[in-house]
Amino acid sequence: MARSPESPAAPRVSPPDLPDTLTPAEPARSADLLASRLTLSGDVDLAYSTLEQCVVTADAGTVDMTGADVMDVDITGIRAASLKLRDAGIRRLRITGGRIGTLDLSTTRIAELELRDLRIDYLNLGAAKGTDIVIADCTIRALDMPQAQLTRLRFDDCRSDEVDPRGVRATDVDLRGLDALAFIDTNSLRGVTLTTFQVQQLAPALAAGVGIQVRD
Repeated sequence: MARSPESPAAPRVSPPDLPDTLTPAEPARSADLLASRLTLSGDVDLAYSTLEQCVVTADAGTVDMTGADVMDVDITGIRAASLKLRDAGIRRLRITGGRIGTLDLSTTRIAELELRDLRIDYLNLGAAKGTDIVIADCTIRALDMPQAQLTRLRFDDCRSDEVDPRGVRATDVDLRGLDALAFIDTNSLRGVTLTTFQVQQLAPALAAGVGIQVRD
């Protein structure tokens, strides 16, 4: 498919729509939380909950939001060993500032996600279906995207030790702002945008992927 002159298209990400007044609330499995402020600690079970127009802070072990519906949520200053959003539905989620051991977004349905100023040991986007994602000012030790379907994803001033894009389906995915030490399976980078310098760095792996021997 031919690309337009504007390709890659920029993500269409807007801040969460939050009310002026928030009510303190306690987390619980399958909770229905609207216009709430949550302060999380220890191991937290919010699996299969609905969070709408909420602000969350966390200094926690595991925060389990598996299967949750997350709409217009702002998570700030998080410190967590694990944040599980597997199988969740996300509509305008912003996570800014802090450190996360494992951020599990596998098989998640994403519409507008912003990750900013975070240190993440392991970010898993495996089999996620995501549209309009910005990842900025983040250090990500390992980034996995196998079998993900990603549209309008952009990295700004990010670093990663290793990126696994195997089987990813990319549309308007901009990796120019991602300084990665290694990509697993460069053949899976079809559809992404890279800088000339990044392509030069990847040239030996790209050549090997199409069966070219390079000898001086």
